[in-house]
Amino acid sequence: MNEGNSAMGVGDEATGRLADFLPYQLSITSNAVSSLIAGRYRARFGLRITEWRVMAVLGDVGAATQRELAEATVMDKVAVNRACKVLEERGLLTRRPHSIDGRSHMLALTDEGKAIHGEVMPLARESEKEIFAVLSEEEQAQFRALLQRLFDQASPKAAKRPAMRK
Repeated sequence: MNEGNSAMGVGDEATGRLADFLPYQLSITSNAVSSLIAGRYRARFGLRITEWRVMAVLGDVGAATQRELAEATVMDKVAVNRACKVLEERGLLTRRPHSIDGRSHMLALTDEGKAIHGEVMPLARESEKEIFAVLSEEEQAQFRALLQRLFDQASPKAAKRPAMRK
């Protein structure tokens, strides 16, 4: 082994480089994509990534509990709680008692929340299209399928979570 390599983070295959570690690659790619898209709606609508994720899920499902939102977004319950409080204070989300489970509430977008969702979603889709422009349609489909397979392999709760869009 070259003496200078260990100080630079170059090691044997067992320790490897962080840049070659799948969770790191997925995390930084996810953060880069989310930041790119968030930059397009943050200034205009004043939404943080966590708030937009909650709105995006509610835009898809109509209404959900905070627990369901945490599962669907794969976000920490505290982050979902904060995002919901901000959205509720801004009048973008309503909270009503759950008809079956009295301990929880059903959350849904207000008319204003739906309007913002309707404006942000096309911006997000356009950003996604720009990012995917480096891949052919076949590569895009393959990439999505591979991501789904990795997700299913890594997640014991995969059956409870929504499938990724194909």
